Amino acid sequence: MTINLDELTPPHIVAELDKYIIGQAKAKKAVAVALRNRTRRLKLSEDIREEIAPKNILMIGPTGVGKTEIARRLAKLSGAPFLKVEATKYTEVGYVGRDVESMIRDLMAVGYSMVKSEMQDTLRAQAEKNTEEILLDLLLPGSNKKKGKHKKTVRQLLIANKTEAEEEEEEPAQADNTQETAEGNSSENEGDMHETREKFRQMLRDGKFEDKMVEVSIQQSGMPSFEIFAGGSSMEDLENAMSNISSMLMGAGKHKRKTTSVKEAREAIMDDQLDRLVDHDKITAEAKERVEQMGIIFIDEIDKVASKNERSSGVDVSREGVQRDILPIVEGSKVNTKFGVVDTRHILFIAAGAFSISKPSDLIPEFQGRFPLRVELESLHAEDFKRILLEPKNALTKQYKALLETEGVTVIFTDDAIDRMSNLAAEVNAGMENIGARRLHTIMEMLLEDISFNASGMSGKTVEIDRSYVDERLKDIVQNQDLSRYIL
Repeated sequence: MTINLDELTPPHIVAELDKYIIGQAKAKKAVAVALRNRTRRLKLSEDIREEIAPKNILMIGPTGVGKTEIARRLAKLSGAPFLKVEATKYTEVGYVGRDVESMIRDLMAVGYSMVKSEMQDTLRAQAEKNTEEILLDLLLPGSNKKKGKHKKTVRQLLIANKTEAEEEEEEPAQADNTQETAEGNSSENEGDMHETREKFRQMLRDGKFEDKMVEVSIQQSGMPSFEIFAGGSSMEDLENAMSNISSMLMGAGKHKRKTTSVKEAREAIMDDQLDRLVDHDKITAEAKERVEQMGIIFIDEIDKVASKNERSSGVDVSREGVQRDILPIVEGSKVNTKFGVVDTRHILFIAAGAFSISKPSDLIPEFQGRFPLRVELESLHAEDFKRILLEPKNALTKQYKALLETEGVTVIFTDDAIDRMSNLAAEVNAGMENIGARRLHTIMEMLLEDISFNASGMSGKTVEIDRSYVDERLKDIVQNQDLSRYIL
C-alpha cells in the first residue's frame, strides 16, 4: 500500500479527522483505535493474526452529525477499500431485491479499481511514450518501419491527397537504378523519414495536430465474465448476466476502428495502453488481499431493519431476515465474486442509525453481539455549527466563497453573521426535524440565493454578509419554518 500505516497512530488519526469533522470525540477515538488494531494485527505471526477479528462498531446518533463522514474519512486516510451501503436496500433471501452478499462483491470491485488505478499510475510514463509513438504512426504511416521495409518516401507521406495507386506507380521507376543507387536512396529516405518523424513529434507535443482526424483501432475489453451466484435474486444481477451474454455474442475482445481527432484518440489510446501494461492477475491478488485485511463496509440506516414489536409480521419478517443474512458475513464467511472467493472475517463493519423510532435493543441479539462497540454521537448545538462554518478544510463558507469567486464576486462573512446563522440552525433544528449539520446547507443556500442567481452580472463586486443581511434574508422563512423545500 502507498500509505505508511505505521504513522497512523490513534492521536494522528483523530487529528486528521478533526480537520473535517467537528466534535464527536468518542466516535473518532473508537474508530482510530479500531484502525490502529488492524495495523497492529498485520505485524503479528500468522497463527495468532488469524485469530484476531476486528471489533465492529455501532454508531448511534441523529442524522447529520458526522457518522458517515467519519467512516469515509477513515477509509480515505488509511487507503483502505471502502463501501457505504444502506441496510434498506437489501432483502432476505427469497424476497425480491439485492441479497446482502452483493455488498462484498461491490467492495471487491472497489478494491480492484483502487489497485488498478495505483498500478496504472506507476506505468503512466511508459503508456504516454507508447501513445506518442502510436499517434506518430497514424500521422506518418510507414515511418516507423525497419530498414529496407519502406515503400513510401517522405514526400509521398506528406502529400495528403496522393492515393495508394499513384504511390505504387512511382515504385517501378526506382527499379531501373543500380543496386548501389537504390541502397543510397534507401539510406537517404530513412534519414529523411527519421527527421520528418522527429519534426512531427515536436509538432504533436506542441498541440498542432489536436484537431487532425485519424483512424484508431482500439482493442475492446477481453472476454467478459459470466457469473450467477447462488441465492442471488435481484434483477440487477440478472441484468448484468444478460449483458455479459450479449457482449459474448457481439464478439468482445476484438478491435474496434473509429475516426476521431488526435486529442480524443490520445485519450483512447492512453487508456488502452494502460490496460495492456498492467498485470490483471496481480491486481486481483492485491485487491483481494487488501479487501480481506483492510476493507471497511459502512452499513447506514441499520435502525430501519430493526423490528419494533415483539411479534413481527409482513415486512418485519424481511427486516429480521436481513439481519440474519448479514450475521454470517460479519462473523466471517466466504463469498463468491467474479474476482474469486473473498473471506470476510477481517473486514471491518461499521453500522449506523439514528434509532429515533426503534432502539438498538430492537435488533436481534445475535446481530447486537456482532457489533460489540457502541458509540453515541452527540447532537449539534449553535457552537458546533459555528465551528462547522469556519474550521474544517471543506467548511461551507469556504466552498461558497470559492464558487462565487469563479464569477469574480468576493463574499465576506462577518463574525456576527456566522453567529446568527449558527443560532438559526440550532433553533430550526429544535423546532422542526433535527437534520444536524445539513441544516447549514439549507441556510447557506437560501442566504446566497440572490447573489448566486445574479453573480454573472456582478463581476468585480464585493458583498459583505453581516447580521442584518442574514436577518433580512431569513426573517420571514424562519418565522414560518418553511424550509421543507430545501430538504432532500
